[in-house]
Amino acid sequence: MNGFYEIAKADPDRRAVIDTDGTVTTYGELLALVNQVSHGLRSRGLGVGDVVAGVLRNGIDPVVMLMATGQIGLYYVPINWHLAEPEIDYILKDCDAKVVVRSPEDVAALAEGQPTGDPEERTSGAVMWYTSGTTGFPKGVQRKLTPAPPEDIVPLYVWFLGQVCDLTPGDDVHLVTSPMYHSSPCAHTQFALHLGHTLVLTPRFEPEEILRLVQEYKVTNAMMVPTMFHRMLQLPAEVKASYDVSSLRQVMHTGAACPVAVKQGIMDWWGPVLYEYYGSTESAIAFSVKPLDWLARPGTVGKPAPTFEARILDENGEEVPQGEPGMIYVKTTLGSFEYRKDPAKTASTMRGEWYAPGDIGYFDPDGFLFLCDRRTDLIISGGVNIYPAEIEAALLEHPAVGDVAVIGVPDEEWGHNVVALVQPSAEVTAEELLAHLEPRIARFKHPKVIVFREELPRTPTGKLSRSKVREDYLAAEKSSSPE
Repeated sequence: MNGFYEIAKADPDRRAVIDTDGTVTTYGELLALVNQVSHGLRSRGLGVGDVVAGVLRNGIDPVVMLMATGQIGLYYVPINWHLAEPEIDYILKDCDAKVVVRSPEDVAALAEGQPTGDPEERTSGAVMWYTSGTTGFPKGVQRKLTPAPPEDIVPLYVWFLGQVCDLTPGDDVHLVTSPMYHSSPCAHTQFALHLGHTLVLTPRFEPEEILRLVQEYKVTNAMMVPTMFHRMLQLPAEVKASYDVSSLRQVMHTGAACPVAVKQGIMDWWGPVLYEYYGSTESAIAFSVKPLDWLARPGTVGKPAPTFEARILDENGEEVPQGEPGMIYVKTTLGSFEYRKDPAKTASTMRGEWYAPGDIGYFDPDGFLFLCDRRTDLIISGGVNIYPAEIEAALLEHPAVGDVAVIGVPDEEWGHNVVALVQPSAEVTAEELLAHLEPRIARFKHPKVIVFREELPRTPTGKLSRSKVREDYLAAEKSSSPE
């Protein structure tokens, strides 16, 4: 059976989704609802290549939208519901969404009165995630649609996941620990259903609650980010010992570099079950490493995933010697991407067929990749990408801000914290600036620390030198810390 739609017909009583309130939906029930929504979208005039956006919290509704658009050739854009309204409006306008669903009532309205049978002329849809660049303006990562029905392309993904994560079709249980508007949780939700697994949904990440769900539902696989591992390791020893996590076989993680001590601590607790992969929304899973390979080479993010090739190049585009760091480039036969409405931005990330995720790394003698640093400007906090230019632009709208630099400062739990260094042009407090940001950008992007400076360093051409700002800030922090 190739994927969710066929599994649902052959085994309709199989558990598909255990919702955040414990409600169980079978594969047959889920397919009926998915088909109704597919018909509902078509009845509103949507055709192949059109866009549907969802601003939905975790629950069965984003699952339905994902699978409904996935069988009638539509692009589905999941949007972070934490975003401020101007940020959401920007994405909706840029993606040309013809239908926007914001609540369970919206999904129910699409399904109401529609038939539960398959829609005609089924073709594969795709998810179009929005990701920001150095300008801070999000761009849709768009892939070409295929005229084939989803059943025809599912076997490729099943093979790929088996190679990378040892995931196989069967009666496994996948725990969704993160919001489904992020690319990896969304993708793993879809993959789990195509593998015939049961989804266990959570409204938010709570360390002890995750352990409880693993024990109660005998969860076999999950996708997490390193911040979650850190928080779970901080639980009291008696709490950690009180839950049975022996059912876990694959816990995939991505989104940020995982400190070696944290990853080792989790595998000391859960066993060798952590599967890591490295890539981006654009490149998907470009590198991967299984537990035993990582334990033999702590810190690696693995070798190129199946269908991927990789190169490490210097600033002149020449390959660097083994062991020397350079810019990472990858290419794959799985298909290319483009930034929606921005061919110039697409071209700027490519060197011929090779895509640059923007990170620096090196290969060891056995061909395993080690990362040295992320993109200079990018801040990754709790596995979420945060772009300094966007925050700086919002702060500069305040009349008392003369200049500003936003940087990421290393943090043991979050990976990085957002710090804003402000050169004021009039009297202003940190509290006033945070209040100013409230209606403009999402709260998770707000600086955790605001520091006032008399002057910020710039290059001779007038460009803000974030590297110098970061060096000066970290040096000041180090000198002020007790020995």
